[in-house]
Amino acid sequence: MGDGVAVLLLHGGPGMSGDYLHSLELELGDGYDVATFQQRGLAPSGEEGPFTVQANVADIVRVLDYLGWDRACLVGHSWGGHLALHAVVSIPDRLTGALIVDPLGAVGDGGEQEFNDEMFARTPEAVRARATELDEQMTRGEGSPEAALEGLRLVWPAYFPVWEEAPPMPSITLSPACFSETIESVHDSLPSLEAALPEIVVPVGFVHGERSPMPLRASTESAARMPGACVEVVPDAAHFPSIDVPGSVRCALTRLI
Repeated sequence: MGDGVAVLLLHGGPGMSGDYLHSLELELGDGYDVATFQQRGLAPSGEEGPFTVQANVADIVRVLDYLGWDRACLVGHSWGGHLALHAVVSIPDRLTGALIVDPLGAVGDGGEQEFNDEMFARTPEAVRARATELDEQMTRGEGSPEAALEGLRLVWPAYFPVWEEAPPMPSITLSPACFSETIESVHDSLPSLEAALPEIVVPVGFVHGERSPMPLRASTESAARMPGACVEVVPDAAHFPSIDVPGSVRCALTRLI
């Protein structure tokens, strides 16, 4: 952790390890007091449930208490961005703001179906059937962590602007049970989250990759329902703007704060 405004990073997933955010943590560490944590479902955090949106929001409160932070700004990527939206609704008194990076949105299905369709459309036909099979297994909470990792590895380049230029996949671990149960909770919670968007009082900004498989509407439709929220689109970036265009997330955070 460094000095400055308190910032808590929320990684994507769910049911995925968050080490891939280390480069963003270092980028923000010069000028911000940055912390992150492994979300429930994987060691070194608790590997047992409940795996719900509400439990994850409660975990954010526990982490803030542990850090001794009365308030902090959340920076959430992908699922972590969606979780941050729930947090600004549920615990606004603990937050100074939230930067939502290429998230599952909060209107309708949040762009989930378009995202899934685009991911598999970008995946070569030779491995598409196997990737689809493994993804469906993980969604049901079935299969081993190794099988889930195989599925992620098959589609990994689809997260980036150009398949052939995607960086190597970092070391990642997965929990199919955590993923499946959390996604079910996400689906159950979407209508109430959408209804609460107009009442949000915490400053919120969105960052979205122009070439992301996540549809831009996931950010724009959510922001349009929220007082004062803005969306920054990052050219030449896809689902990982902080990797594709280093500095883009830091600049957006500076403007938000």
